[in-house]
Amino acid sequence: MTTGAPRATVRDIVHPASVAVFGASENVAKFGGRIMHYLVKHGFGGRIVPINPERATVLDRPCYARIGEAPGPVDVAILAVPPEAVVPAVAECADAGVRCCVVMTTGFAEAGAGGAARQDALVEIVRRSGLRLVGPNCMGLINPHHRLALTSSLVLDVESLLRGRVGLISQSGALMVSMYNRAHDAGIGFSACVSLGNQADVEICDVLEYMLDDAGTNAICIYVEGFRDARRFLALAEDARAREKPLVVMKAGRTDAGVRAARSHTASLAGSYAVFEAACRERGVLLTDDPDGMILAADVLGRWRARGEDGLAVLSPSGGGAAVAVDRVTEAGIRLAALQHGTKQALLEILLPPQADNPVDLGGRRDGDPIATAERAMSLLAGDAGVGAVLVALTTVPFYEDTTRALASAGLRSGKPVLFAVTPGSAADGPRRILRELGCRYYDRLDDALRVAKLWTAHHRTPPGSPSAAVRPALAADAREMLRRLPAGTLTAPEVRAVLEAYGIPVARESVAAGVEEAVAAAESLGYPVALKALCRGLVHKSDAGAVRLGLAGAGAVARAWDAIAAAVRRLPGVELEGCVVQEMAAGEAEVIVGAKRDEQFGPVLLVGWGGLLVEVLHDVQMAPAPITPQRAVVLLQGLRMWPVLSGVRGRPPLDVEQLAEIASLVSWLAADLGDRLIELDVNPIVVRAQGKGAVAVDSRATLGPLPAEVGG
Repeated sequence: MTTGAPRATVRDIVHPASVAVFGASENVAKFGGRIMHYLVKHGFGGRIVPINPERATVLDRPCYARIGEAPGPVDVAILAVPPEAVVPAVAECADAGVRCCVVMTTGFAEAGAGGAARQDALVEIVRRSGLRLVGPNCMGLINPHHRLALTSSLVLDVESLLRGRVGLISQSGALMVSMYNRAHDAGIGFSACVSLGNQADVEICDVLEYMLDDAGTNAICIYVEGFRDARRFLALAEDARAREKPLVVMKAGRTDAGVRAARSHTASLAGSYAVFEAACRERGVLLTDDPDGMILAADVLGRWRARGEDGLAVLSPSGGGAAVAVDRVTEAGIRLAALQHGTKQALLEILLPPQADNPVDLGGRRDGDPIATAERAMSLLAGDAGVGAVLVALTTVPFYEDTTRALASAGLRSGKPVLFAVTPGSAADGPRRILRELGCRYYDRLDDALRVAKLWTAHHRTPPGSPSAAVRPALAADAREMLRRLPAGTLTAPEVRAVLEAYGIPVARESVAAGVEEAVAAAESLGYPVALKALCRGLVHKSDAGAVRLGLAGAGAVARAWDAIAAAVRRLPGVELEGCVVQEMAAGEAEVIVGAKRDEQFGPVLLVGWGGLLVEVLHDVQMAPAPITPQRAVVLLQGLRMWPVLSGVRGRPPLDVEQLAEIASLVSWLAADLGDRLIELDVNPIVVRAQGKGAVAVDSRATLGPLPAEVGG
């Protein structure tokens, strides 16, 4: 690059004034030929610079043998050359002052050691010269508003590039153009589409930052396999929420099949995708598992940006269509809107009583014009203040096209989202054409409509603005200093207990005994019955090892339990019995786990769930990045399947959720203060008593890394 020239921004890259095409030709069967064809066909207004040593001209434009021979400046060069030719070509571009290279070629870090070395060479050129690089292993980019189709994909061979307000960022190039094709067929346009491949230089967050600043982008979709900077992504996600720009993300690698050797319950339950999901949920990011659904939802979210009610109304020309749709809506966890009394009364004037509610069945029409009835029913339904959106399960009906036009026109006039799920089949070709003409979105599968509705509902349930920050609680004066004194590795129960007490977390009364006599004396002091637990550094699951005895009711029982525990520990290789913890038997109504772990990408994460010995069997957990407020902890607890047990079910009294939420918040602050030292922390079980009676931690374990000063020796 020219010395002193500023590095190209993402805006510069997607709005270039000049583009160089390596391997340019007029043969559309070749990558360079298709790229040239698309640039000309779609009316790119900037300067096009063909590069090919075997051609004098391409599409009536002078062609140059080398980029250094072409007149400058060149903003973006796109390369689809053999892998071994990429590094020299990019180096030439840097020397010629090109501001950015888009490298479509594969065979880099994704292809083994040799490819990784080539990618390292590209990164070195970027670092040395200031050149920007998109890719390698990508499919380029598309900016319909700039008439720029900088890709070789066959899906761009369309009459025109549809302009829109949805931004698309994708690590996968093939998936990006597939999503573009699906969206184009549905009439959905984009503000820009950027494929990033290996993210050797320009990465997801760079493009996301641009799209957040771009006034022409209302909603953003991201397909991601891995973030280069996950915490930067979360910060940008908070920015998206504050700016009211919906962010819809699909992440590959949602399972943890390769993670088998979890040491603690928390580590076992808090898989990498589960942590990602929790971090996204805190910031209003909408997650999906379907690329088409991602685009379809972003289109609706970007088109109808104003937040309102999250209730859905269902309408169908068929009683069967209405019944199926309502069942599916309910199963998807989408709330059906409760219609206002005035709406129901007005519907009764045109429909028979069973049909004059949500769902609306147009088949129960009173005498009158069916088209006028359909239009009036839609106007009433969409006009109800409690209805946020309308789902139309469109089945075949007399006057099919006229009915469709009436429903769509009335729905669009309401200013609310109206989602048409069209019954498959050629009979619906006419209604589909009408919906396209009116600019009303439709879906050929109810599943697609429900995916959109579910994401739309989730967005409307997320409060706008940034989430409330947790406020540090008052702690013991030496609480944080105590953390610095903790050793690395697996802590003993007394070490964890001391920290929990310093953070204000109530723990069951206990005493450490070095021998049987001390254990009996401690039991007498605490009062029977008691529990006896082995004290062994490095022993994680004491119950599984036979190193815990509960409900001991006398001195003889304590002595026999000590002998049994000692025998069990002797059978464990590398584990020594340092003593036993004698603990009061804490009674309560429920057992809950509160744990934390440090995620490599997202930092400390809190987990709450149904605890005790069956915690990993029940797998009833909720997570959030630490720290959290007690109020946020209550929301997490309400997300558990077992929440009714905590809130009171079948005549049982509600439990002390307030105290439990306070404990969860305190544990989250402990996790946050441990920071990068935290590996895993379990407080399990926490015995929860009736409302007002408190909750108490019965057992805990923790594994820590070294202090920062100790890292690296």
